[in-house]
Amino acid sequence: MGIDNIGTFQLGDRTVKRIGYGAMQLAGPGAFGPPQDWDSAIAVLREAIALGVDHIDTSDFYGPHITNKIIREALHPYPADLTIVTKIGASRDDKGEWVPAPSEKELTQAVHDNLRNLGLDALDVVNFRAMHNKVGPGEGSIEESLTAVAELQQQGLIRHIGISNVTPTQVAEARKIVNFVCVQNLYNIVHRDDDPMIDELARDGIAFVPFFPLGGWTPVQSSVVSDVAEEVGAAPMQVAQAWLLRRSPNIMLIPGTSRIEHLLQNIAVADVTLPDAAFEKLNALMA
Repeated sequence: MGIDNIGTFQLGDRTVKRIGYGAMQLAGPGAFGPPQDWDSAIAVLREAIALGVDHIDTSDFYGPHITNKIIREALHPYPADLTIVTKIGASRDDKGEWVPAPSEKELTQAVHDNLRNLGLDALDVVNFRAMHNKVGPGEGSIEESLTAVAELQQQGLIRHIGISNVTPTQVAEARKIVNFVCVQNLYNIVHRDDDPMIDELARDGIAFVPFFPLGGWTPVQSSVVSDVAEEVGAAPMQVAQAWLLRRSPNIMLIPGTSRIEHLLQNIAVADVTLPDAAFEKLNALMA
């Protein structure tokens, strides 16, 4: 089967395979500082492209500045079919803590940082990450920030806009301000608050990109996932990602890793088939 046959979805005018690569783990622990092995980080990126990946998710606040520099060194000049998606709306302090950065000045600086460190004249997709709650979506208006991002798009620095770490209320607010092409939120087999949102976005042709697709499960839930994995001859983490791919056609994966062995496992999710009974068993974890 392979990644080329897993299907595609649209990110604006970009046609992207449903399994991509998340670059967050290329930086040091906690996405802060440089990696222990810079050359290995380069090798993982080049192997991802060789395996057919055409979607990389990154941000200049990973490091900060580290991940994008690694991507540029590894892949620039970029393949014509590669879509690079980045994020703005946060920054890091000198201890690595996550700091909200939603002002027009901060967002403008973040876009220029991404452009410089990636070596691009315009960014394919920029996700505005809401930081009303650092550990998850939190209510609060995103109008002022999104309006600033829309202005950067009008200047030609951004081709498409996405939103991240958002509530349904903020998604509705965003619809009135910009034509966004994706939503990036925490979502997995057992964290399913966004089920209605995903179905709504699918109807409108908007991608949903889950992060942290693994973990946060009780021992009983983990046991069920492991049982299903044994039934289908795959690893538990592959089953969790295969469930996401089957859950809705607008879901796009961005699993991250700093190891080629793990990368190969992530790509092999394209070959994992979940029979109806296994899919329903996983769905029942939320019952």
